Amino acid sequence: MKRDLGYKFMLAFEGYEVPEQIRTWIQERNPAGFTIFRPLNVQSPAQVRALTAELQTIVKQANQPPLIIGTDQEGGQLNALGEETTLFPGNMALGATRDADLARQVGQAMGRELAALGINVNYAPNCDINTNPNNPACGARAFSDDPSLATQMAVAFVEGMQAEGVAATIKHFPGKGEAKVDSHYALPLIDHSRERLEQMELRPFRAAISAGAKLVMTGHFAIPSLTGSAELPATLSRAVMRDFVRDELGFEGIVITDALDMGAISQGAGQIVDVITAVRAEVDLLLLTKSAEVQERLYAGLQLAYSRKLIDETHLKPSLARIMALKQWVSGTPQPPLDVVACAAHQKLAQTVTNRSVTLLRDDAGLLPLQLDADARIAVIMPQPKELTPADTSSFITLTLATAVRKYHPHVDEFITSHPPTEAEISTLREKATGYDYLIVGSISASMDKMQADLVNELLVTAVPTITVALRTPYDLTVYPQSQTHICTYSILPTAMRALAAALWGEIPFQGKLPVQVGDLYGFGHGLSLTSRPVVSRS
Repeated sequence: MKRDLGYKFMLAFEGYEVPEQIRTWIQERNPAGFTIFRPLNVQSPAQVRALTAELQTIVKQANQPPLIIGTDQEGGQLNALGEETTLFPGNMALGATRDADLARQVGQAMGRELAALGINVNYAPNCDINTNPNNPACGARAFSDDPSLATQMAVAFVEGMQAEGVAATIKHFPGKGEAKVDSHYALPLIDHSRERLEQMELRPFRAAISAGAKLVMTGHFAIPSLTGSAELPATLSRAVMRDFVRDELGFEGIVITDALDMGAISQGAGQIVDVITAVRAEVDLLLLTKSAEVQERLYAGLQLAYSRKLIDETHLKPSLARIMALKQWVSGTPQPPLDVVACAAHQKLAQTVTNRSVTLLRDDAGLLPLQLDADARIAVIMPQPKELTPADTSSFITLTLATAVRKYHPHVDEFITSHPPTEAEISTLREKATGYDYLIVGSISASMDKMQADLVNELLVTAVPTITVALRTPYDLTVYPQSQTHICTYSILPTAMRALAAALWGEIPFQGKLPVQVGDLYGFGHGLSLTSRPVVSRS
């Protein structure tokens, strides 16, 4: 017995146009849809719009319903569609603003841009509560470590995005903020009681579901209080995906897996076992990567499972109905013009949010706002950005901190280290630093990088007046606590660098409040303010 099961798959492929193999998939197997991501599919907004239109034309010619076309446009450290879209600040920056209306505006503007590109599902927002400062895959992708703030922001973001006809995906259910390992490489264990989950991790998900979120993305982590097992990923648990998500939470939308190439899920020949288990758990969509070999193997395996009655219509019919309902919903909104992408209004919004988020933790040295002699020399020091997790596009970002600082002061030298810096670089920079009047030192998740911490601490002992900046997660001060002037920007995006420089010179006030606790140093909600003053900027 044969049944077409292509509709269970969200596929990916490499190409700026539709490859022949994907045309065949569409014509013969009717997949649910595709994920678009750089560098595989993205050259420019116009090219992405043409690609998604080509995909939809092929399914229309095959007399099939419209495709679900998704992407991972979170903002902050994860921007799947490139620098020609608006680079909105990420979730933790939004959390630092304490303004749910800004989160709603960002969700709506992001949704408008995605719709203009022909993308109708976004794998955002991240609803994890970042309770573990050393979580290697969450960090600044989370709104907060406080469930109330995270809930407010998640709901607003979902409502804003879906107002533009782009379906929001709340992830990673039921919450992996406490993870100690990256699920891209291994299976995390979230060993919390059911009571703790209700108080913390589940709150943003419950609220976002009530607000109408269209998709829930599963988390590849063990959670024994819900599954009864320290080895079974939540993605594969019927107790979580059916009994809890459907029966208890009343969720009627789509449940989609996180990517199935991750180390927390079986790979190779055993992968089909996990796929069958997920389908039996009533997961609706299986998120695949670009490997044609894996796509063929899992499709054939699922067909065989159906013929052997390992899965049957009780697992499939309700799922197909939900998939068709989503396809109908996402096809009901007219496509905006392409010129909304990176338009002036969206760029202004991104800068406004960033300006509101920059957080001053301390200025015990009394350096701020900066008032420098005309001939003072500044050294700007930071690591070369790189991907710290596969859910990261930081290496694509052009560094602009020194450029932003030069707008206010002419004598600025830039030093970009390896990531992490080498012993030789640390020694050289310590020696060079003594030739400068001020240091601006940026770190990127130094709380989990000993060499970055060593560099900053070595620079601090030079006694050159130093401003340290956490350019990603706000926990870095815990590993160089001797810093007397410290700021959090939550990202390395150009908007954040402009806001940082403007705040250093008093052109804008520091307004951000910590959305998380920073060790034993500063609690949730901490953030100093300085009175802004007029500044004549240099062109």
